[in-house]
Amino acid sequence: MKWINFLPLVLLISLSSSLLCAESLKLDILFTNDVHGGIDRTPATFINPDFPPMLGGGGTAATVIKDYRALSGPKEATLLLDAGDFFQGHPIGTVTKGKAIINYYNAIGYDALALGNHDYDTGEQALIDAISTAKFPILCSNLINPATQEIPPYIRPYVIIQKIGLKIGVIGLCTTDIAKMSFPDNIRGLEFTDEKEALNKYIPIVKAEGADLIIVVGHMGLPYDPEPAYQSRYNADGSSKNLERYWGYDAQEIAHEVPGIDIFFGGHMHKGFAKPWSDPITHTLVMTGYAYGSNLGIITLNIDPKTKKIEGYELPAVREGVLVTLFDDEFLPDEEISKNIKAEQAIAEKGMDEVVGEASVFLSKENVDAQSLIGNMCTDATREEVGADFAFLNLGGVRGQIPVGPVTYRQVFDVMPFDNQIVSFMCNGAFLKKIIELRVAGGRHGLLVSGANVVYNKQRPDMDRVTKLLINGKPWDPNKMYKVATTDFLMQGNAGLTFLTSVPEDQITNYQTNLRDGIVNYIKKNSPIRTKIDDRWKRDDRSSITPDLKKALESLPK
Repeated sequence: MKWINFLPLVLLISLSSSLLCAESLKLDILFTNDVHGGIDRTPATFINPDFPPMLGGGGTAATVIKDYRALSGPKEATLLLDAGDFFQGHPIGTVTKGKAIINYYNAIGYDALALGNHDYDTGEQALIDAISTAKFPILCSNLINPATQEIPPYIRPYVIIQKIGLKIGVIGLCTTDIAKMSFPDNIRGLEFTDEKEALNKYIPIVKAEGADLIIVVGHMGLPYDPEPAYQSRYNADGSSKNLERYWGYDAQEIAHEVPGIDIFFGGHMHKGFAKPWSDPITHTLVMTGYAYGSNLGIITLNIDPKTKKIEGYELPAVREGVLVTLFDDEFLPDEEISKNIKAEQAIAEKGMDEVVGEASVFLSKENVDAQSLIGNMCTDATREEVGADFAFLNLGGVRGQIPVGPVTYRQVFDVMPFDNQIVSFMCNGAFLKKIIELRVAGGRHGLLVSGANVVYNKQRPDMDRVTKLLINGKPWDPNKMYKVATTDFLMQGNAGLTFLTSVPEDQITNYQTNLRDGIVNYIKKNSPIRTKIDDRWKRDDRSSITPDLKKALESLPK
């Protein structure tokens, strides 16, 4: 492997090309995942929330992609792939229901797109409408209509792409977690089948059609710490420890347990890795980038022209390895692509820059156990909007953060890009406590909450980990009826809360209020916002059950 210094793009590519073996075929694979509509210019607040550099979005990505293609020699080709969740998240994607993103993907020439779980957020028909103009295949090998046992007609399980004398088989895959993370109505009549079974079916088919390379583009990611995760799952000889699972397979498990894959391009986790993960047994390479169009993944494969086998690979930069952050002062945005994006953006973002209030503290996503300043503010807004005793949201539902200063509707949209509605329901205290216990059972890490004071102890048995529980500052009462606020997304049983579907309909109130608008209302009423990390949620593995909680639990029927 050779590592190339981060030079201006043309020099970088030329130098990389000269260092590679002249006899090798070169396949430059450029990849994205979890773009979530992030083709517009955006500030890189993850680097500096006060003075963020600008990310160039699709315009900058287009510059890099076009330059790679332009500098390809006779024995070099470029492949451009996306691993799903392509539109829902930025206004230009959400408001146009994905059509603007497909227009961009067409303009820059993607070779294939695998479906992600959020691609069904506006329902199947809206997705069909969005991808109807795609000039590239939409892939998913583990999606069927259970009535016919066939893949829907707008999807292909795989595609074989021919470049520089190579037949490249690209198989699409989506996480089966979608069944636990999507509104049931949005995927009604669809079944996401076992990921391993789908690949074991289609890999032999693709090979029989003469594929020299097998690439899987799958909407699933690596564990945050791949090496310890691998050691916890597999023995030294590669055999499985057969751990109990709740979620579907991730990219590491697929790479290890499904033979015949050369490279896996993943996503879903919004966690990028500078170096490919190489499975110790199968040697499958796994790569995944960050989200929202902040980076472009690049790897150059050196391929023996006779055997058609991968000899090695090159990465574009010492600093970032596989991933190139798309700063627009390093790569000038492509004028034509940028012009088209800005035109669609202007329509989609009308009114987005209206100031709705002020934040006197940086409302960050940084977690203190299951608390964050932005998460606390969102749950406080949910509870206040409907006058509830208690409110909760899932940790993954809050996507952005808000800096100190004037707050615009655009910033709130970045925090809450999904069109979830606020709902409330009545339940007794025993039911309420079950919600909390479920989200701290096993390896789960809790909820964003408002209106409660929770302490829990991970050393205690599942479903008996809460050691302190106050609601509205008063001791929890298992028999009292509480008004609880959350979102329709969670009421549908997502995020592991399937038992919420048992709440009787006559106990549920639908307000037809978008959570995003509820947050705007809260900011307008309570500015300047001074949210704090407080005592609403705490993990203490030395804590014992408080006397009032013990007394309340003892009052329950045995």
